[in-house]
Parts: sequence; structure tokens; C-alpha cells
Amino acid sequence: MELTKEQKLFQTVVQKAWEDTAFKQELINNPIEAIENLTGKRVKLPEGKTVVVRDQTDTSVVYINIPAEPNMDDMELTEEQLEIVAGGGNPGVIIQASTASDPLNGMVEG
Repeated sequence: MELTKEQKLFQTVVQKAWEDTAFKQELINNPIEAIENLTGKRVKLPEGKTVVVRDQTDTSVVYINIPAEPNMDDMELTEEQLEIVAGGGNPGVIIQASTASDPLNGMVEG
């Protein structure tokens, strides 16, 4: 499966933060500007959204991210996901994968 441009961007940002402590600090302090400087592209956030970056590189700490609860009324399943549910599979895995796949979905123009 090919990565989306948002997934590729996420990988690029994380890799750069691992390699460059100055970039990581800028990303924590001013994420939009840091991403724009890295990519050379404008970042557009949906109305009312912000970006929060937390440094979770301390391996002695277990981090738990609590995502927004999915709106089941607006969720559309792929044919493959429908087959899993129809066959008695676990819909929780599908929901988790559908809501967590693109952390930067729609942020970068171009």
C-alpha cells in the first residue's frame, strides 16, 4: 500500500526531529512554521484546529494518546472492511485504523 502525501510528510517531520535537535525544539515551539520551513510549502489547518507537538522520545515513559471518539454516523468503510465486519471480524480494529492513519491529513497545500 502506497503512503499518502500526509503520511509521507509525517514520516519526514519525525525523521528530521530524530536527527536534528534544533528542528525538534522548533517543531515543539512553533510546529506550523517548522513544518513550512522544512517542506517549503504552506500548511493549512482546518478552521478551529491547532497542532500540538510533544516530545515523546524518553524511553522510560509510556505515553498514551487519547484520540477523539470517532463519529460512527459519518464513517465509511471500504469493501475490505465491510467484508471483515460481515464475516464476524472485530470492528474495533477497523475503527482504530480508520481514525489514526493520517495524523496530518489535509494540512499541506500542493
